Amino acid sequence: MSSEKKKKGPVREWLDALVFAVIAASLIRWLFLEPFTIPTASMEKSLLVGDFLFVSKMHYGTRTPQTLLQVPLTHQKIWGTDIPSYSDAIQLPYYRLPGFSGVDRNDVVVFNYPTEFEHPVDLKTNYIKRAVGTPGDVIEIHDAQLSVNGTPAQNPEGMQYSYDVVPSRMLNAEFFEKFDINQDSFHPYNGLYVVFTTPEIAKKLEESPVIKEVNLRVYEEGNGDPEIYPDGAYYGWNRDNFGPLTVPAKGWTIDLTADNVRRYAFTIRHYEGIENLQIEANQLFIDGKKQDTYTFKQDYYFMMGDNRHDSLDSRFWGFVPEDHIVGKAWFLWLSLDKHKSMFSKIRWERFFKGID
Repeated sequence: MSSEKKKKGPVREWLDALVFAVIAASLIRWLFLEPFTIPTASMEKSLLVGDFLFVSKMHYGTRTPQTLLQVPLTHQKIWGTDIPSYSDAIQLPYYRLPGFSGVDRNDVVVFNYPTEFEHPVDLKTNYIKRAVGTPGDVIEIHDAQLSVNGTPAQNPEGMQYSYDVVPSRMLNAEFFEKFDINQDSFHPYNGLYVVFTTPEIAKKLEESPVIKEVNLRVYEEGNGDPEIYPDGAYYGWNRDNFGPLTVPAKGWTIDLTADNVRRYAFTIRHYEGIENLQIEANQLFIDGKKQDTYTFKQDYYFMMGDNRHDSLDSRFWGFVPEDHIVGKAWFLWLSLDKHKSMFSKIRWERFFKGID
């Protein structure tokens, strides 16, 4: 005798649909695409504050989960709280599925912020920059111009610097808006304005009858900045005059001279997975034994923001390890201008725009 299957109640049907939606969304976010919002101006004008984009996990290959115990569809905290959304009690080794390509020079890449050591690798804060240096590249900056392997790099379209703008009268937001400079990109300072904009717009500003001077703000060569990686004060490096510095590649062996220890010890200590490592007097010890050479275990990348004078990037905190790469910034699907209201907030021309 057959028995009729009991029909699910509306609450059970709703819960089943919710569980299915969460699982499906989690799989899509892990395997294929993850949404990302541009929070800062470090990539302007290539990417604007308020741009919403999708990050492709497929291009470079999806990372398998490393932190298993986590609330689905969260990152570091449970929504709207300061409660951690994960436990690091179980950590799996890094592994990446095959992808369409590796990280190519000048790709716009989303990655986990390397020096955020309080979180597991896959739950560090997501950053977005341009990969200007790939494994084995020699990075050098002279008078704010980037060179790679001894050749001046092609600057991204819309790349910005900071300028001192000297006016003949007070200026307002309406004046700067005519030059496509938003309210967050200019600041009054000692009778002038510090303006973040492109070289092309800077020339147009200089032609305005109310502008006396427009001068690029460049740090002088030899004026070492202690905040610059790996030791700007020692090497005399700053944001506009940097290097040469070689980006480590998997399998690259270096002699552990005092200079190389100074340049690469931070990277080896924090990203190469060596437990018993000590650094003393610019010498490197593993398991108490002094090392004369070192061979890198993974590839690294040098990242810079297109807004070159308003970006905390590899010039300040060093290389991005391969296991920190999240994915390739693929295309925009929405863009909202926080300085506008109602429908004027929507930047229609940026909808479904690819990212170069």
